[in-house]
Amino acid sequence: MSTPITPSLPMITADVHTHYLTDRYVAEARQAGIVRPDNMPRWPTWTVDNHRALMDRCRIQRALLSISSPGVHFGDDAKASALATHVNDAGASFARSDPERFGHFAALPLPDLDAALGEARRCLDDLGSDGVAVLTNHGGRYLGHESFKPLWNELDRRSAIVFVHPTSPVHAEAVDLGRPHPMIEFIIETTRTVSDLALTNVFDRFPNIRWIFSHGGGALPVIADRIEMFRTTVLGDHSQRRTVTEQLRDVWFDLAGTPFPHQVPATVAAFGDGHLLYGSDACWTADSGVEHQMATVDAADQPPGNTWRDLLNHNAAQLVA
Repeated sequence: MSTPITPSLPMITADVHTHYLTDRYVAEARQAGIVRPDNMPRWPTWTVDNHRALMDRCRIQRALLSISSPGVHFGDDAKASALATHVNDAGASFARSDPERFGHFAALPLPDLDAALGEARRCLDDLGSDGVAVLTNHGGRYLGHESFKPLWNELDRRSAIVFVHPTSPVHAEAVDLGRPHPMIEFIIETTRTVSDLALTNVFDRFPNIRWIFSHGGGALPVIADRIEMFRTTVLGDHSQRRTVTEQLRDVWFDLAGTPFPHQVPATVAAFGDGHLLYGSDACWTADSGVEHQMATVDAADQPPGNTWRDLLNHNAAQLVA
């Protein structure tokens, strides 16, 4: 049962983790055999009017729309490129028609790097997208892999926002125990790809990219120090000028999922509160779940001398217009 949101509370100015669908996108995914995406029971439904109504109920001013997992690449490069064009044209049209309420992160048809570069340029230059969205792995390659270097070069040159959404690991069925992948695997996916980016020095090699990661950084608040210890004492890597934790204080984390009572305090303790952003995970999280999540944000112990809404809005103003 949903919890009412107090009408007098400040509007959340930016929801950076929120999703849209099109009929063609869902139809092509199903044709590719994706009937239970990421082992979820079913595909959700989405309309722009219903999304706007949810935003009104939760007092969210603007949503940065993106395509969630499983992305747009279902095994065929040409079809993936065409599908990326379709969903990005649709997402950008929602933003153009109501720019005060919607923005757009462009889907890229990775692992086809040339097509991804072309689509990133088209969306950022011609469609006015606010950034790009990628998955934690593409064909089993995590984001620290050297094959992504041309893309990071281009996005670093543009000081682009890169929103990273978790997806299923390769051979997920071998470890998922029959459960939906967002339940556990997505948390591990974010942890794995962020640690890969840190350990391969991508954050420092491409310092102008503005990275957003999901769900408070997954398990990173708990294990970042462990990763750093293994990097230096077991791997013998002393080449990096900053520790893993120091690197992660410069990236951004959204609150999608279950931010309170435990996730946000852990993230703040590890990385500070200056790069926290609001994320609802609608439409993959049902409306009632989004409303409950927002109510927990408002009911939680508030930061000293501040509120979570005001802090999240202050942070968002540093990143997105």
